[in-house]
This record gives sequence, C-alpha cells and structure tokens, in this order.
Amino acid sequence: MKLIKKENTNIIKNSDVCTAFEYPLDDKDINAAIIHLSGRYPDKGRTVNLECKELVYVLKGSGKLTCEDNEVLLSQGDLVLIDKGENYYWEGNMDLFVPCTPAWNPKQHKIIE
Repeated sequence: MKLIKKENTNIIKNSDVCTAFEYPLDDKDINAAIIHLSGRYPDKGRTVNLECKELVYVLKGSGKLTCEDNEVLLSQGDLVLIDKGENYYWEGNMDLFVPCTPAWNPKQHKIIE
C-alpha cells in the first residue's frame, strides 16, 4: 500500500489556466493527479499523450473536451477515457481527477500547434 498526503503533491503549472497536483506514487504502471482548469488548455492547438490512457473524472465544475473531431460537454460526476494518441483540448472551469496508465511523464506529453 502507498499513501500520498495532499501536502506531498508536486504542483505543476502547465499554463496560466491549468495546474496539476501530482501524487508521486513512484509506480511505472499508474499515477494520478488533480487538475484545476480555469480556461482553455492548451491555449491554442491541442495536446496528445503518446504513451498512456487518461481516465478523467469531473470532481466539480463544468466545461468541454474536444477530442479528435468529437466535442463533449462535461459536468460534475462525468467520466471520460482518452486513449493514447488522441489529440484534444479542454475548456471550462473544472477540477478533474486524472489517473494515467502507464504512469504519465512529461516526455510523452506533446502540444500540437
């Protein structure tokens, strides 16, 4: 068992509107973060995760996810799975719980203009 206390999270500021609170599990198979979004991320273009699936649960707030050519509206309690290689962007004011498998790392995350 591994316990990570909130005060031990790594704070990663992805942009002015997107902050991640990463829980350092030190596990190559899975990790998790709480994402606070207050606008559009990325601010232009899209992002893609080249290696892992991202399971996203909306803790609070609402917004939308545009993935490939599909747009979905999201609100508290919704769950969405983003497969590796799908390009997307977020818009809204939401707090998201995001576990990734295999564990997310910055090298596999790309911004597409």
